[in-house]
Amino acid sequence: MVKDYIFALRPKQWIKNLFLFAALFFSRKMVHVDLTLKYIIAFCFFCLLTSSVYLINDIHDKEQDKIHPQKKQRPIAAGRISVSNAWRLAIMMTAASLTGAFFLDPLFLLLSLIYYIMNIFYSFWLKRIVIVDIFCIAIGFVLRVLAGSVIGHIYISNWLLICTFMLSLFLGFTKRRHELVSLDKKANLHRPILNEYSTFFLDQMIAVVTTSTVIFYVLYTVSAETVEKFHTDRLLYTTVFVIYGIFRYLYLVYKRELGGNPTIALLTDCPLLITIFFWVLSTGLIIYLQ
Repeated sequence: MVKDYIFALRPKQWIKNLFLFAALFFSRKMVHVDLTLKYIIAFCFFCLLTSSVYLINDIHDKEQDKIHPQKKQRPIAAGRISVSNAWRLAIMMTAASLTGAFFLDPLFLLLSLIYYIMNIFYSFWLKRIVIVDIFCIAIGFVLRVLAGSVIGHIYISNWLLICTFMLSLFLGFTKRRHELVSLDKKANLHRPILNEYSTFFLDQMIAVVTTSTVIFYVLYTVSAETVEKFHTDRLLYTTVFVIYGIFRYLYLVYKRELGGNPTIALLTDCPLLITIFFWVLSTGLIIYLQ
């Protein structure tokens, strides 16, 4: 029973909330223990909030999830957790998260509320609107980055916000492609909006956002703002890890058919993990040792 509740909270998805630390990392303030501790606390509160959203989404999608080969194993869809108990847990987690956010920072509370309300609308309505459904996913990641910036009252570069948005669109479109291909004729039964997509259209969108993500990241590394802030243009060298990481993920999507769950792909693919590790390491060394 306890295992089912933990599984329903989707703790593996909490890795997405690491985007909260983006502002702290690029501000070169991660060495400040008190500030880093504040971010860890904010991360925990945001994980409670995102898990409550996942519970509400699973309640709403209970019948559709029964059709999906993997999602039918989710505790709510499988009937191992009742809808009433799931609602109670979601409400308690939402209240705890928003209360904690209020005491951390009023602006953090505001962004948490915006994230929560947007995802409620997404679960019930917005995910039925073509393209808008992917934009909601991408905006969710941007809100994570913005929430992280207000925790420490740290300025976040507009270039990084654009890169976050484009990368999130990339992950969203590849996820939709995987759903369309893996579910085949049952795709529209699981997610009706898939009727509005085709593999050709999604491949076009993936090509656009892939190119855009790389271009915007390169522009960020050589922008006057970045060079002035870090007193170096060597961030350009980290582009090799970004390009390889994107290409590796495209390989996983098109060859291994693993694009349905970006988190699982990230946690299970060794080359991708190594690439991210070296990107973080090289970026950290460049911006912290100047």
